[in-house]
Amino acid sequence: MGRGIGSNRFMRFFRVPFLICLLLVLLPFTAAAQRPSQQGSRPAAAEELFALANQSRAQAGAGPLRWDAALARAAMLHCERMVREGELSHRYGGEPDLTERTSAAGAHFSLIEENIAVGSYAAQIHDGWMHSPGHRTNLLNPQVDRVGIAVIEVHGGMYAVADYSRGVSVLSAEQVESRVGELLHMSGIAMRRDDHDARLACRVDHGFPSGMTGSQPMFVMRWQGADLDHLPQDLVDRLGSGRYRSAEVGACQPRSAQEGFTVYRLAVLLY
Repeated sequence: MGRGIGSNRFMRFFRVPFLICLLLVLLPFTAAAQRPSQQGSRPAAAEELFALANQSRAQAGAGPLRWDAALARAAMLHCERMVREGELSHRYGGEPDLTERTSAAGAHFSLIEENIAVGSYAAQIHDGWMHSPGHRTNLLNPQVDRVGIAVIEVHGGMYAVADYSRGVSVLSAEQVESRVGELLHMSGIAMRRDDHDARLACRVDHGFPSGMTGSQPMFVMRWQGADLDHLPQDLVDRLGSGRYRSAEVGACQPRSAQEGFTVYRLAVLLY
């Protein structure tokens, strides 16, 4: 039985995807893949690949992956397409790219990457990924925390797709403001109750917008990203100066976010 593998990585930080290209081995059962009646999904094999991935990550010191149903739906759609086409590819003619198809399936992320393969059984596929530098990097990437896996059996062989991501919570503007406000409060800054001016400031790229009702802040920080667990370093440095006593935080619609990636736009006013 021949075996083919392929990996693909897309990151929010690059507009042009970074693609790892590997040699594709022609498969002896490619022609049989054109007969859908002979194929079937293998949830048990997907579960095995999921367990093997987390075992390998634990051995490498990486955190465990959580199963993501949206990623699994996207992986299955691509796996079905691989079966129809017979040969391995991360994208076929007329098919959305990885970010588009995982987003359309309902996934929210700041980083997305993919491994694909065909082999005789799940452990063989996992072993192939672990012995291929690009696939191993994807599978053990400490920055990803979620995965969805699809496996389809065709005449004794298995097509497999694993989509890995760094998940992003879907939060309302009020929830985003509350989370960032907690970080500011932990830095010793008192939070103002009215976020009106910060929300207005969030909607512009610089300066102080018209319509602000309070006193003019001493400093305005605007940024956009997916990380709500840490404040930007420039803002941390400002807070550490001891010049500021209170703050106001506002969230608004993000600007020019790459399709498929979930990001937030914020403004913090320091007084």
